[in-house]
Amino acid sequence: MNKLYNVSASPHTRSRTTTATIMQDVTIALIPASIFGIFNFGMNALLIILTSIVTSVLTEYIYEKAMKKPLTTGDFSAVVTGLLLALNLSPTVPLWIPVIGSIFAILVVKMLYGGIGQNFMNPALAARCFLLISFAGRMNNYVIEQVSGSASTPKIFQYLSKGVVAIDGISGATPLASLRAGETVDLLNLFIGKTAGTIGETSVAAILIGGIYLLLRKVITWRIPVLYLASFSVFVLLFGGRGFNMNFLIGHLFGGGLMLGAFFMATDYSTSPITRMGHVVYGIILGIMTGVFRLFGASPEGVSFAIIFCNMLVPLIEKVTLPNMFGKEAKANE
Repeated sequence: MNKLYNVSASPHTRSRTTTATIMQDVTIALIPASIFGIFNFGMNALLIILTSIVTSVLTEYIYEKAMKKPLTTGDFSAVVTGLLLALNLSPTVPLWIPVIGSIFAILVVKMLYGGIGQNFMNPALAARCFLLISFAGRMNNYVIEQVSGSASTPKIFQYLSKGVVAIDGISGATPLASLRAGETVDLLNLFIGKTAGTIGETSVAAILIGGIYLLLRKVITWRIPVLYLASFSVFVLLFGGRGFNMNFLIGHLFGGGLMLGAFFMATDYSTSPITRMGHVVYGIILGIMTGVFRLFGASPEGVSFAIIFCNMLVPLIEKVTLPNMFGKEAKANE
């Protein structure tokens, strides 16, 4: 009778996995895309990334201090939000754009709804959609080539009255805009990342490295990204108007923010279903909605709006896909 047993509420299984370890893994997985974005677009991309991360962390810290809430800046969730937002921005945006976006993401979308786990849509994507609507011109100005001003590339010089002036980069259409115009795209450049786009979306290779890392670490499951990409592919083949044109299909898969969204934003714990069947339904709807936005919408891109739309469907998806309980009660309900 000397031994006392303490009985606590379930669940009784304990894990060393915490919010901080998960967010750290996501941060590590985003490093390849971040490094390539900085290499591809130059120091302005680095400044945008740092500005977005610092603003996100400071916004969360100041809000929690002002509201006298426990500080959560150490869980890396604000870092992930800032980094994801930066990777979804054009490398040409001024630094006040990531500042406004980060404040909106953390304060409006995350903290005012109760903090991490309480937000009903992905904060980084919600901020990107807000910025796209508010500052469309700046958000849709992309660089396709960074240049150094060497004499071997005369196309990059502007001949003015006072001499030759080098420019930083050449703006141009994104691969998705080219596909919509009926042009073909260079798939190898798309895979490597030597093309126009946001800081973190251009290199499929870098994104896949990060996505595989998350899968190996069991931070995410394969269902959402695989079913998202598969359902989108089927939709494009059926309704794209190009038949089984592989350049068109792979161009859509590799172009824009589809890969980044599939592995890093559609899989967000707070805004995606928790049931296995919910993953299936969620992934399929994501693919269909992205196809609708891309093929029939005004903009050639559609990943951000598709994920935000599906985030709002998650409560309904979970309600429909909730598994039956074991035991007599489950049998009685059948």
